[in-house]
Amino acid sequence: MDSITQAVLGAGVQAALLGRWQGRKALLYGAMLGTLPDLDVVIDYGDAVAQMTYHRGFSHSLFVLSGVALLIAWLARRWRPNPGYSGKRLFLTLWLVLITHVLLDSFTSYGTQLLWPLSTPPVAWSSIFIIDPLYTLPLLIAVLVTGISGFGAGRQRWHYWALGLSSLYLAFALAGKQMAEHRVNRALAAHGIVPERVFSTPTPFNTLLWRVLVLDGEQYYETLVGWLDEQPPQLQPLPRGTAWRAQLADSPQHARLQWFTQGVLRYDRIGEQLVVTDLRLGMTGYHPFRFALAEWRDGAWQPIRWVERQSSLRADAERLAQLWTRIWQPHTPVPLGGWAAELER
Repeated sequence: MDSITQAVLGAGVQAALLGRWQGRKALLYGAMLGTLPDLDVVIDYGDAVAQMTYHRGFSHSLFVLSGVALLIAWLARRWRPNPGYSGKRLFLTLWLVLITHVLLDSFTSYGTQLLWPLSTPPVAWSSIFIIDPLYTLPLLIAVLVTGISGFGAGRQRWHYWALGLSSLYLAFALAGKQMAEHRVNRALAAHGIVPERVFSTPTPFNTLLWRVLVLDGEQYYETLVGWLDEQPPQLQPLPRGTAWRAQLADSPQHARLQWFTQGVLRYDRIGEQLVVTDLRLGMTGYHPFRFALAEWRDGAWQPIRWVERQSSLRADAERLAQLWTRIWQPHTPVPLGGWAAELER
């Protein structure tokens, strides 16, 4: 999630558990600690694929962060003890501030390596967009109220309510994901399609309209599903280009992307290069993570050793407005195939 959300989440957790004793300092400490895992962005992991796939790695590990929480709690009790609360309460608070950060990240589509250093694929429940104002707003209001007015007269309860509302919103998002996939699976059954995988993710800034991908061999289907839809989803077939995958057998970056995305990739020959696109992220036709992994040289496809991220189209206000209209007016046409074709320009 975005840094503001992670900061107010961390501040809310610490204020709920230690605000009685720390006062406004709980907001500051929690906000700082709540953004700590994302400091791995300053590390240079190498090329563009490494930068993408090693982010949310060790710094988002449940094992590592449990150790960090224990260390900070021990140091705090040693150098700044507070008789008002126990070391166990302090450790629990610090642990929850850190763990809620990475768990919230896991609700997005990016991929969070919760079990690092184990080689299990990253967790990506893909049920909330990376920026969602409705999730953030209750947490932000509670932080502003207690930050301005202090923690007297039971104002600590603002954080209990805010954390409860934001958690209910995550539950609503999971319900939306189930709704979207259920409707798509019924449409697939009606067409006799047995997919390799169904992947769903919310469209930008909301959990009312969902983008669903269906992987099916050399092609994939894409559709939009909203809570207010009355008609079955219209499956738009698009080329996936998996025949090019064989040309990348010697590319370590491709192997890393396959693991990181669990195969939700598209392959295109663009000029003299093979470009691989992570279909999970972004929005319809606007995928920010695209990489040229091989180039035609000396009569053969040669892996590119130092991979750079390819430039990508960005969704403009008109496109976002079109999706917003689609939420409330399900018959609004959205040119899925046309947008995806723009990737190749």
